[in-house]
Amino acid sequence: MSRKLGLLMVLVLMLGVILPASTVTYAQTPDEWFAAAAEPYQGVTIRGISESTPPSQFIADVIVPAFEEATGINVEFELTSWDEMYDKGTRDMEAGTGIYDFWYTEQDFVYGAVVNEWLVDLTAMMEANPELIYPDLDLGDFTAFADNFRFDGELYGIPMEGFIKSVLYRKDLFEDPDIMAAFKEQYGWDLRPAVNYDEYAQIAEFFTNYGQENGLELWGTTITAATHPAAAAELTETLWPSWGIYNWGINLDNFRATSANGGTLDSPQAKACMAWYLKMLDYAPPEARSSTWDEVAASMGAGRAAQGFIYLENLPWIELDETRSSVTGNIGVALLPLVPGVINDAIKGEGYIGYYDGGAFAIPHSSNNKEAAWLWLQYQGRKEFQPDWAVTSGRIVRNSTLEAPEVQALDADLDGYFTMLTIAGPLFRGNPPLANLRQLIDIYVEYVAKAVAGELTADEACDQLAQRVDEVMIQLGYAEE
Repeated sequence: MSRKLGLLMVLVLMLGVILPASTVTYAQTPDEWFAAAAEPYQGVTIRGISESTPPSQFIADVIVPAFEEATGINVEFELTSWDEMYDKGTRDMEAGTGIYDFWYTEQDFVYGAVVNEWLVDLTAMMEANPELIYPDLDLGDFTAFADNFRFDGELYGIPMEGFIKSVLYRKDLFEDPDIMAAFKEQYGWDLRPAVNYDEYAQIAEFFTNYGQENGLELWGTTITAATHPAAAAELTETLWPSWGIYNWGINLDNFRATSANGGTLDSPQAKACMAWYLKMLDYAPPEARSSTWDEVAASMGAGRAAQGFIYLENLPWIELDETRSSVTGNIGVALLPLVPGVINDAIKGEGYIGYYDGGAFAIPHSSNNKEAAWLWLQYQGRKEFQPDWAVTSGRIVRNSTLEAPEVQALDADLDGYFTMLTIAGPLFRGNPPLANLRQLIDIYVEYVAKAVAGELTADEACDQLAQRVDEVMIQLGYAEE
């Protein structure tokens, strides 16, 4: 049994087996139910905005026309860049102009929208309008990612995409007999995906040297090190949590980051992780210092790294699309390396092993068509759409989706990624519930960039960053002096 399958079996036993959700038997078809529920709103036009991504394009091409035909409600669905989507939506909600009736919100920023009272409490809406609850809505069938849109037991979004960030590796390299023999001779253990960060570093060192010795454009790892939020996210979302540094190193009880005040951002463990991150620059392709999440995925797809930390929304094209990737058919998926204690923290709910990314549709309080928008949110979340949606865009938001034969086939093609997502997903988490993440991320970027540039050591960067975060949290009113 492989290490990944063995660990997943352990997680099944520890977390409980996820069973397929039941499906409601209807006296009427789903479209008939939506048609009857939407009768008071026929002819209404609802407007929404989302980032232009494969999941959103599937909505525009498939789900919008089906909803309009079933309900008589018109949908104007605007697809644009992430920045414009976020700015247009937040400006509309801040001003209360009611331009948009539904808004794509990433889990990173939903808490800020909730705190600012921009979003409709969907739990309260269901209580007030029981006749508008789709009989097979089945909120319990959504994956653990949906928890990122619940606050104090209230739901504020219906997920439309979800994926984790984890490790991809080159199976053609890791399973090559000559490479495996050379690796074992040098390091004394069998080559496989790393279970800890010392092993990951040895693999990175080995393949960087292997590439140089054989005249290959090959390095040991990707690393995200551009002066960009993506570089800070490499630490806050992926590396620090898997080293036991949760919630960006901030103590959410008193909102302090310094160890002296109960935080962990300047702890020995955080500094060791930062030093490890900087060391990986020696084993990464030269473009790493200018790489965001997109360029890191491109490096992996170009075969320039033996392993890497990748947002797995990119996995389908890296593994399957020969027009974009030079390593199709050769990609393996693994859980992140972990320091001792992290997985137990995650199982107990006291921590998490890595980052669960994605977004949901929410209804702005300023919407003038809340009931029609609520029907839309439920319609796009219907179980019947999910298998094709998963196959088209590589995302899963319902546990039952994995039962579809076409999804199981794709799961096999993607080295069991969907199975891993379904089982291990509860151990991953989105970003912490802080309303000012956009302001904070700029501060993290500043100090990570200084460390990457060699202006600060790892220890200095963590010390100064933690002190700065403490000061900002006081300025923002989170913490007291």
